[in-house]
Amino acid sequence: MNGVGTLYLVATPIGNLEDMTARAVRILREVDLIAAEDTRQTLKLLNYFEVKKPLTSYYEHNKQEKGGVLINQLLEGKDIALVSDAGSPGISDPGEDLVRLAIERGINVTMAPGPAAVVMGLVLSGFSSGRFAFEGFLPVNKKSRTMRLDSLKEETRTIVFYEAPHKLLQTLEDMYAFWGNRRIALARELTKRFEEIIRCTLKEAVDKYERETPRGEFVLVVEGINEACAAENARKKWDELTIKEHLEFHMKSGMDKKQAMKKVAEDRGMSKRDIYNSLLDE
Repeated sequence: MNGVGTLYLVATPIGNLEDMTARAVRILREVDLIAAEDTRQTLKLLNYFEVKKPLTSYYEHNKQEKGGVLINQLLEGKDIALVSDAGSPGISDPGEDLVRLAIERGINVTMAPGPAAVVMGLVLSGFSSGRFAFEGFLPVNKKSRTMRLDSLKEETRTIVFYEAPHKLLQTLEDMYAFWGNRRIALARELTKRFEEIIRCTLKEAVDKYERETPRGEFVLVVEGINEACAAENARKKWDELTIKEHLEFHMKSGMDKKQAMKKVAEDRGMSKRDIYNSLLDE
């Protein structure tokens, strides 16, 4: 084979095999090699669609070593399909690292799009989907987790997470502690026979899973803070600073004095003249 190969990102069903596209099956049949997150899981899919191609593993704990091997094979002219256990590779899995490596080496990357749990969970939540933030899995490290949750406290967009069943209750408790009693939709077993969307508050979700053992992987969709509430919280934060401290805060971020004074006026709902006069008095 001459030239450089192509890396195909092939989306696979979340749970229902009928969601596999004809194009995805054709690509799997045509490539030279299939790289899979879990070869045992992918083999079931390949057998179902009667695809007989070499299979190799590519997952979180071997991605550094295997990534280089796959890139070399692509440079030698082989076409490779990358699949995850379910859904779209590259979203909350090591596929994003392989994509980056391929792009850096000038290798063509394309995709056979298909199911993505984040999109399905978001749409079925009933919350605003015009603007949303996808956060994937929260960090396990306590400090990093606290920083992430705190940084999202004033987020007005709908926020989407993934979570494993054995970590679900702790995550719900943390969200409730940091954000209060927001509305949440918990989606599980998506596209499967026992698909379930639970729409409730964070407190109700905590109470439910204190009594019940969660089953299946979850998509958590949390409603963003009301914009009026976010603005009020921001004003309270600025009220804790003097106007001079507020001005210095924005100047340290790179604004000149004129820009900073305008921003202080916006933050506090005051006129620039009032800000100027207040600074003269300090």
